[in-house]
Amino acid sequence: MAEMNRAWVLVQRPVGDDFDSALKLQTLPMPELGEDQVLVRTLYLSLDPANRGWMAGPTYMPAVPVGVPMWGGVLGKVVKSNSPKFQPGDIIGGFGSWSDYCALPAGGVNKIPDMGGLPLAAAQGLFGGAGGTAYVGVIDIGQVKPGQIFVVSGAAGSVGSLAGQIAKIQGAKVVGIAGSAEKCAWLTNELGFDHAIDYQHENVRKRLAELCPDGVDVYFENVGGAVGNAVVANLAKGARVALCGLVSQYNADDGPAAGLDMLPILLKSCTVQGFILLDYLHRLGEASAKLGQWLAEGKVKYHADVTDGLENALEAFKTLFQSGASHKGKMMVRVDPSAN
Repeated sequence: MAEMNRAWVLVQRPVGDDFDSALKLQTLPMPELGEDQVLVRTLYLSLDPANRGWMAGPTYMPAVPVGVPMWGGVLGKVVKSNSPKFQPGDIIGGFGSWSDYCALPAGGVNKIPDMGGLPLAAAQGLFGGAGGTAYVGVIDIGQVKPGQIFVVSGAAGSVGSLAGQIAKIQGAKVVGIAGSAEKCAWLTNELGFDHAIDYQHENVRKRLAELCPDGVDVYFENVGGAVGNAVVANLAKGARVALCGLVSQYNADDGPAAGLDMLPILLKSCTVQGFILLDYLHRLGEASAKLGQWLAEGKVKYHADVTDGLENALEAFKTLFQSGASHKGKMMVRVDPSAN
């Protein structure tokens, strides 16, 4: 085991998208292990747009303190344990940091079961927060019914790509909105979406009116901004909006220039419900069971977009906010090169 620990440290709050000034890769002493804690070697690090909010905070959770390693979801291997719940060698998932090693409370991590031959990346790409968020957003919040029109923005991302597939399984007609022709082709040809709209080169509002002449019944919102308003303009009477994220606004420190247009929501008696997965942790067991079943049946696919090396985490993270970036599915960093 190494004596020192590399970590991306939050040295100042980000201003806009200037993450280079906010995060610095530093070499720190190994974390000291407290009572009922486990020392974890990070195998995979999850990169998510929500990380931006945690840097600025507080949001639905406190802000990351300046001067400490950046927080993030991790998959790791226990190398030392001060808890009877875990033994060295156990693979765990939980809330850790952008670092080679982290000391985590035993009560805040979960042992990853045998993946049945699947790559370990599936634990984050399918069964982790992305899968849980997609499942809750479609089933609990969107309440998708057979024959309905379901639209999801950020459709080529980890949550959006799974949400569209789950809606399709529920019998909906699914339209995804993504940022390139390549991503749109992936959605329709590989994931089974009925249609995909390239917001970079197509008029989203006009295209939705053509594809959904009777309006959109359920909208899974990940983006906001102009894309969000284009979908809102095409909502059907009594439509439901599952408000999962507004990635287009995360770097607007002074507040967004324009939010969602509420007039169509008023005139069409629509329901908008924001949700955070932390409020639905009791639903993760059912979500994982269903996703595992659908995976075995060939009804759902996942994609892990993996960057190798902790040193490359920041450059990979920045692409989450770049329109037209090529990544698809769950963005992860393989911190330990030996991880499968």
